[in-house]
Amino acid sequence: MKLKFSEKRIKKISDKYGYPKEVSLEHLSKIPKKELTKNELKIVCQWKSPRSANHVENNSDDYVREITRFAFSTKIERARVEGLTLLDGVGWPTASVILHWFHKDQYPILDFRALWSVGTEMPKQYTFDFWWDYVLFCRKLARRNKVNMRVLDRALWQYSYENQ
Repeated sequence: MKLKFSEKRIKKISDKYGYPKEVSLEHLSKIPKKELTKNELKIVCQWKSPRSANHVENNSDDYVREITRFAFSTKIERARVEGLTLLDGVGWPTASVILHWFHKDQYPILDFRALWSVGTEMPKQYTFDFWWDYVLFCRKLARRNKVNMRVLDRALWQYSYENQ
């Protein structure tokens, strides 16, 4: 993976980002979470993939709470991300959104735009190894540039939006 723009421009590009639905997730993520409710999961899915949001209805509230509680508490990275995909309406990209907004550790969002900005194509099928390489790349990039993952994610998305 290689960033398609100068690292010095991360903050400047991030500042141009203006996705209107983000406010609802920012509000939700400010409250520390040990789990998500079914309603909160619907909000996340609406933000990332409105088409998949209806599938959330197939989950009971207890199931959503149990799976997200497990994902937020396990120390095993693979179990964390893949566990979330057990929820109806949650694939790898939405699982990455859940971790990005609600986990105490820093996680990037899997998105075709962000992947393009780091010179990587979306795979036909996501795997843990692909995901973990992307997480480590983004964490290192964010740390080196002294920005949080939200700033980096916004820059990756925005750069693709303007240039792809």
